[in-house]
Amino acid sequence: MELSDIQTFAAVARTGGITRAAEELNTVQSNVTQRIKALEAEIGTPLFERHSRGMALTGAGKRLLPYAQRMAALSREAVLAARDDGEPKGPLSIGSMETTAAVRLPPLLADFHRRFPAVRLSLRTSPTADLVTGVLEGTLDGAFVAGPIAHDDLVATSAFREELVLVSARRWSSLAELRAGTPESGPTALVFRTGCTYRQRLEQIFVEFGWPSAARFELGTLDGMIGCVAADMGVTLLPRAVVERSAMNGSVTMHALSPSHGRVETLFIQRRAGHQTSALQSFLSCLTRDGDIIAA
Repeated sequence: MELSDIQTFAAVARTGGITRAAEELNTVQSNVTQRIKALEAEIGTPLFERHSRGMALTGAGKRLLPYAQRMAALSREAVLAARDDGEPKGPLSIGSMETTAAVRLPPLLADFHRRFPAVRLSLRTSPTADLVTGVLEGTLDGAFVAGPIAHDDLVATSAFREELVLVSARRWSSLAELRAGTPESGPTALVFRTGCTYRQRLEQIFVEFGWPSAARFELGTLDGMIGCVAADMGVTLLPRAVVERSAMNGSVTMHALSPSHGRVETLFIQRRAGHQTSALQSFLSCLTRDGDIIAA
C-alpha cells in the first residue's frame, strides 16, 4: 500500500471530490483518479460512491479513513522529527477562528516572527469544527478554537478569555426593545458556516428567547458580518473585543449576556501523540507566560 495513495484517498475524503483534492495536493485530476483506482484495486473493494455532486465514502472507505489519517499524520511527523535538530525552523501550520485571528493574534504572530525568523509560519482560518479535524488529521500543527474541547487525542492550552455579546443595529438600545420590535419568529441570525461555535451559541440563545425558527443568513467575513448588522439585516454573536476594534463599532449596539452565554475560553489545541517540533515548542513559549493565559 503506497503512502501517496493513502494521502490521496484522505484528501478526496476530506474535500469530497477529485477536483478539490487535486487542487489541495497541487496535482492533476487524472493522477488523483489513478491513485484512488489503484488503492481500490489493491484493497479489493470500492472506497467511494461516485455521484453528480462529488464522491462519498462507502462503508469500506469509512473504515479505512481513520487509519489513512493517522498514517498521513505519522508520515509528516516522521519527516519533521528527522529534520528537527532543536533549532526552530521550517514550516509551522497554525489554524484559528477568524475572530481570534483578527484581534488576538497579530501581536502574538509579530512577536513570534521577530524571535524565530527561520520558521515559515502559515495561518488558516476556519470554524472550530474544521480546525479540530485539521489538528487530528495532521494538516495543522495546532489551532485556536472555542472551548470547551474534550478529546483523548488532543491537548488544550488556555489562550484567551472572551466576553461574547449579542450585536444589533444601533437603533436597538436594549434586548427588551429588540425582542419587542422584531417579528414573533425573531430577527435574522447572521452566522458563519456550520461548525462555528459562536453560531451554535447564538442558536441556543435564540431558542431560549423563543426564536427557534428564526431565519439564518451565512456570511464568510467578519467585516461583512458587522456591516450587515449595522445595516439592520439581523443580529449576530461576537467577542466584545472584536466589535470594539471594528471601524463600524459606532454603528452597532452590543448587548451583554448572562455568563453562561457570554463567557468563552479560546484554547490552543495540538495532538497529544507524536513529535512536537522545535518550531511548535517555540510558538507555545510565545503563547504562554509561565502557564498563564496571556490575554483576557
